[in-house]
Amino acid sequence: MPNLIIHQIPVLKDNFVYLLHDSESGESVAIDPAVATPVLDVLELKGWTLSHIWNTHHHNDHTGGNLELKQATGCSIVGSAADASRIPGIDVQIVEGDLISIGSHTAQIFEVSGHTIGHIAYWLENDHILFSGDTLFSSGCGRLFEGTPEQMWTSLLKLRNLPDDTNVYCAHEYTATNVNFALTIEPNNVALKRRLNEVLHLRKNGKPTVPSNLGDEKRFNPFLRADNVDLLRAIGLVGKDAVSVFAEIRRRKDEF
Repeated sequence: MPNLIIHQIPVLKDNFVYLLHDSESGESVAIDPAVATPVLDVLELKGWTLSHIWNTHHHNDHTGGNLELKQATGCSIVGSAADASRIPGIDVQIVEGDLISIGSHTAQIFEVSGHTIGHIAYWLENDHILFSGDTLFSSGCGRLFEGTPEQMWTSLLKLRNLPDDTNVYCAHEYTATNVNFALTIEPNNVALKRRLNEVLHLRKNGKPTVPSNLGDEKRFNPFLRADNVDLLRAIGLVGKDAVSVFAEIRRRKDEF
């Protein structure tokens, strides 16, 4: 299978837009284009033609460039059927289990409500790639603006069940803050301490901390570990159910 090119475009304060390109078919996809101009600039520089936009959810810092890109390129906009009324310019409505493609590369859709109702994630199994939007961050997860702790925990479990070799492309550069918070939950987590050193080195050199490895996230992301006995002991919640533990960790992060 031809390699899928992923061009990471930092925009706004801390967002990432991902521009995917399949050289065999010539198709290109923009994931969560907050703004249009940087995407158009890269397309022109690379000589690529935008065929689709894939949105994970409706927030403006993920959809703000939709209409301008559609007008400029004629691309088709893909988004959640549950969020269709809030995705600007949506053409294709998708639900959990649907498959969409860029060339020979296929993405499976997961419904991952919590941050918003109608949030989705795109998993390209054969490419070992997950585009998680604002559901799963490197060392963190999204705020619960619309969903409940139970919904978000259920969504995170879907993503946690994916293979360890999955590369997680989230939509924001929040990792340094997330790791510092995670250390307040599990200060003795060796993998987490190692991750802090990696993050500090990357940021010092002006490099992104995204993508991250899902296997690593399972070892140190507190929002994926609400049922882990070591974490439960660390915060004194042994015997509590995972949803309650997740809700408590999320509450602490909101106040961090």
